[in-house]
Amino acid sequence: MNREEAWALLCEWTENDALRKHALAVEAAMRFYAQKFGEDPDEWGIVGLLHDFDYEKYPTMEEHPYKGVEHLRSIGVPESWCEAILAHAPYTGQKAESTMAKSLLASDELTGLIVATTLVQPSKKIADLKPKSVKKRMKEKAFAKKVNREDIIQGAEMLGIPLEEHIENVVNAMRDSAEALGL
Repeated sequence: MNREEAWALLCEWTENDALRKHALAVEAAMRFYAQKFGEDPDEWGIVGLLHDFDYEKYPTMEEHPYKGVEHLRSIGVPESWCEAILAHAPYTGQKAESTMAKSLLASDELTGLIVATTLVQPSKKIADLKPKSVKKRMKEKAFAKKVNREDIIQGAEMLGIPLEEHIENVVNAMRDSAEALGL
């Protein structure tokens, strides 16, 4: 599967613009980490794009991401992609063992926190966002309260990257996609 096919699949299953932008944000983070770890940015980017592609149709813990992974397996994507997608939702029981899976777990929730923090900035532009602002907002439980902070912290630890550096990495990755993200 190439990036265009992944985008088409995402768009087929996901009509919500915010969910599509979330997929683009995670794609950017995954491409960054692939390059950092000497892996294939195209492959990792596709995993980032597809990690939640089934969420709009199947938003429950009983169905997401299982239904999406079932479909991906039926079309023959690599099992490593499926394992990473399952592992981004800790409740599935799939452990984040590969660096790809750890990067996805670490980046998924963080992209949402970064978007929320960007949108409360005066300019609403990620170019103006300071990573320390994200870390500060992360401590505020009432801010972006659906964001699972534990996944962010655990993911950074799994990658062996200090939290501050992880936040900065993902902010910088998302800056490269600012126009597509509407930020």
